[in-house]
Amino acid sequence: MTETTTTQSRAHGVGLTDAAAEKVKTLLAQEGRDDLRLRIAVQPGGCSGLIYQLYFDERSLEGDAVVDFGGVEVAVDKMSVPYLDGATIDFEDTIQKQGFTIDNPNAEGSCACGDSFH
Repeated sequence: MTETTTTQSRAHGVGLTDAAAEKVKTLLAQEGRDDLRLRIAVQPGGCSGLIYQLYFDERSLEGDAVVDFGGVEVAVDKMSVPYLDGATIDFEDTIQKQGFTIDNPNAEGSCACGDSFH
């Protein structure tokens, strides 16, 4: 089941579903902080060459592309933008799986464990 994204502006090309935005808001409320943004980055690593990094960050890096999704800021560093253009971050909460997922049309393939891509 695919959710719709909550933004009109996609400066960095990454979308955030409503379910993911609500989960991020819940996690930020639990942290008791309002100075954090969700950062997604691509780093070298894993058995297929590249891995995703998804974490809360208080920093603003030079060249960051930041989009506000109804109160949830998503930041992407300038080196990761080309790898993530068109990607969507979702949150699944089913009996089989709970967690954030990234649907990235730029990933040509991934490893068997699903933790890295190329």
